[in-house]
Amino acid sequence: MLNKKTVDDLKDLKGKRVLVRCDFNVPLKEGAITDDTRITAALPTIQKLIGEGAKVILCSHLGKVKNGPNEGESLAPVAERLSEKLGKPVVFVSDYNVTGEAATSAVAAMQEGDVVLLQNTRFRGSEETKNGEQFSKELADLADDYVCDAFGSSHRAHASVEGVTKFISAKGGSNAVGYLMQKEIDFLGNAVENPVRPFVAILGGAKVADKLNVISNLLEKCDTLIIGGGMAFTFLKAQGMGVGNSLVDDTKLDYCREMIEKAEKLGKKLLLPVDAAVASAFPNPIDGPVDVTVVPASEIPDDKMGLDIGPETAKLFADAAKSAKTVVWNGPMGVFENPTLAAGTIAVARALAETEATTIIGGGDSAAAVNQLGFADKMSHISTGGGASLEFLEGKALPGVMAADDK
Repeated sequence: MLNKKTVDDLKDLKGKRVLVRCDFNVPLKEGAITDDTRITAALPTIQKLIGEGAKVILCSHLGKVKNGPNEGESLAPVAERLSEKLGKPVVFVSDYNVTGEAATSAVAAMQEGDVVLLQNTRFRGSEETKNGEQFSKELADLADDYVCDAFGSSHRAHASVEGVTKFISAKGGSNAVGYLMQKEIDFLGNAVENPVRPFVAILGGAKVADKLNVISNLLEKCDTLIIGGGMAFTFLKAQGMGVGNSLVDDTKLDYCREMIEKAEKLGKKLLLPVDAAVASAFPNPIDGPVDVTVVPASEIPDDKMGLDIGPETAKLFADAAKSAKTVVWNGPMGVFENPTLAAGTIAVARALAETEATTIIGGGDSAAAVNQLGFADKMSHISTGGGASLEFLEGKALPGVMAADDK
């Protein structure tokens, strides 16, 4: 099991400058934050450092920043919301250079317990995303110690995630993980490496290609693997069933057959849909009205497409989840954004909410589904990283986790 230095291992923080990489990649609509879950999730680490008298310097990316720095992707709204939540001023360095003179001056003026937020790290373009040495060094120059609390970015070897740690180490500082990162490592890491059994993994979502390595890795670790969502139709077709116009990745049929064989060889249960909710076309708009019929999975008409698991499958999957001691779920069972096609995802979410098992939701659409459907408080852990949690479940080493000092 990974044993990394945490924010609790940082000693004598009074007056020390601590750079914290947060995940403030929040959704914005016309400059207003529509969901501040990620800001709230960062609070425990920030408050701990303030309480110890550290000078807290925060950095994060926001959006994809395709066309260079712009006000629409500035972290200004985050500074405002964070200030409200902390109940104290957050000094925002609006300079698009991120680590320039404005940042240096703001940090130099800090008192113990002060908080400064730097501008969007992606405004430095490829210097951030290609892990540029100069930008990494400039970030490290602002601080004595570094804390990574951005699990959602930890699968990327960026300057503010990984590069900065080398320069902090070079001057004798410490690199630790924050409370949010630690929770992710504990839940996702333990679930995969040391689960309480029976261990059931549920995978959904549209594409098999996105989950190739996850399927293979989880088959080795879990007792039962459940496959729903759009990618189930590629598995059904691989077994020789007609799937109508359903989403299928024909290049992955052999892979699906290999996984079915692998499950048999390892003595693992692999559950696939036994019925499906089908319609003539994908709903347009996505949440618009749609006429649905339920058919056996082996009898999908040629002119129909499967858009959700059917009630028999929902019961099959729910029963398997309820018999588990550990459940990991990544990816919805159907087009859950549509009320008519959300039944399968709701059934799985409800089964997880009612079980005594440790339930881990692997970020992305599953997290959105659980939040939207009102089951969030019933889950043991909802991962904050979509891509990062998938890579963790694949068994990959994440740069942002590995860069932290070992205890």
